[in-house]
Amino acid sequence: MRHFAFLDEQQREQLFHVQPAEFDRSSDPALLAVALGATLYAPADRPHLCDDILRRAALGVRSMVVCLEDAVADADVETAQAHAVAELRRLRAEHETEAPLLFVRVRRAGQIPEIVAGLGEHAGILSGFVLPKFTEDSGAYLDAVAEARAATGLRLMAMPVIESPEVVHRETRADALTAIARLLDKHRDDVLAVRIGATDLCSAFGIRRDRELTIYDVLPVASAIADIVNVLGRTDGSGFVITGPVWEYFSPSERMFRPLLRQTPFVEHDARALRQELVTRDVDGLIRELVLDRASGLTGKTVIHPSHVSAVHALSVVSHEEWSDASDVLGTSARGGVAASGYGNKMNESKPHTSWALRTVRRAEAFGVSAPGVSFIDLLAAQAAAA
Repeated sequence: MRHFAFLDEQQREQLFHVQPAEFDRSSDPALLAVALGATLYAPADRPHLCDDILRRAALGVRSMVVCLEDAVADADVETAQAHAVAELRRLRAEHETEAPLLFVRVRRAGQIPEIVAGLGEHAGILSGFVLPKFTEDSGAYLDAVAEARAATGLRLMAMPVIESPEVVHRETRADALTAIARLLDKHRDDVLAVRIGATDLCSAFGIRRDRELTIYDVLPVASAIADIVNVLGRTDGSGFVITGPVWEYFSPSERMFRPLLRQTPFVEHDARALRQELVTRDVDGLIRELVLDRASGLTGKTVIHPSHVSAVHALSVVSHEEWSDASDVLGTSARGGVAASGYGNKMNESKPHTSWALRTVRRAEAFGVSAPGVSFIDLLAAQAAAA
């Protein structure tokens, strides 16, 4: 699979200086963690789950989570699990090559061997499991993933979700995150990425962020995200890829504040209608949050609506300017020093910018590098036209 593969070859040649790389379930986990992009959640009890997965994959979704936790009513979990297993078996048997990276979000560790056993010879359709409410006491989840991996020979990966009150409460946060880091380090080969459950973190304070605010405007949760990155997202070899929290809004309603998207870039790219569509669908707030996710060290994002995918992927593409800077930094990192950027608008300092440059090159491998003069607006417009 490849990001933006649904665009025709001529479009990709015009939009990209470096094309996104191909990847599959067997690719380097370091690449897969970044290539997750917009990870779309779907309730496990969706009547036509297999068909829905195929439809979304055809429109550019490269990772999905079949959710048995919050998305399914308590009384329906057993039925939903059996339904999801049947749909995933059909997907593997009939459409394996068309499927994205697939994960199941479970409620309890015991569901992991149950689902793998239920899938049987079709278990290879899974890339792993999402582990909810993850704390230092969640080792049973990781053990279950490791055991399933050993029993089947499949490379099943875990994505723990940091969303418990212990993490968001200030008096317990440092100890909770340190303990989680120790646990994850013991299972490093089984962990693909760490996810953040901002909705649950907000619930610890009875907060639901407004559609005109980003999660970074909700200060109690923003401070927790900062500490999660501080402890679990370091580039010294101890950290993991950490994905951005979900954006909840997708339908129009009355607005109090002005839209967050400036008009000028859209006018310059002859995309006024696209801007209006993004504002109408509340995607302007999502775009603002995506920029802040990147600035905070997060990669990719959990999404609950297909309309969010194109924005996440457009903003994941490495700009030609970023690529130029990263290439300059890595080209001089061995000898050190400072030099003006090729774009003539900043200083590139090789040693402190090296970790950023390495992350940028990895993102470029997954999402490509835009051609000079191509912006995220052009990428959004191309995706909208192809949808």
